[in-house]
Amino acid sequence: MTAPWVHLARYNRLANEALYEACAALRDEERRRDLGAFFGSVHGTLNHLLLGDRIWMTRFEGGNHPSTDLGAILHDDFAALRVARAAMDARIELFFARLPPGFADGTIRYVNNAGYASEDSLAVLLPHFFNHQTHHRAQVHTLLSQLGRDPPSLDLHRVLRPNPV
Repeated sequence: MTAPWVHLARYNRLANEALYEACAALRDEERRRDLGAFFGSVHGTLNHLLLGDRIWMTRFEGGNHPSTDLGAILHDDFAALRVARAAMDARIELFFARLPPGFADGTIRYVNNAGYASEDSLAVLLPHFFNHQTHHRAQVHTLLSQLGRDPPSLDLHRVLRPNPV
């Protein structure tokens, strides 16, 4: 049952590449402008998305991620953020390409950012992981529109086409 996760990991990478390409066309002041989004700006939202992926991947790989401010700026420089995003996307794709049989049937124990010990089914956490990515990419998509830019198409079926249109 790894196929859906492999497709979603590939979609995640391709959608992030398209989104970052669009964000690279922004001036730094535009990327950092607080537009009232949950994480303020394009830059803040992209950092949050990377942080969320870091937290969940650490948990999926069997590690513990320390509690942190979910609005933390991991990379103040956009170029460094983009490089870190590409590295994370490669990590995600590799992990899901090598997913052990039965992995999605298990549970993981972790301490959430509020400090609560939790144990959740991977049948719920894996969809949450990919949904979280889509949710925040959609926020950046909206922020691009608010900045007067044409956001890229991020529809899954379009992004996964061999020759996206």
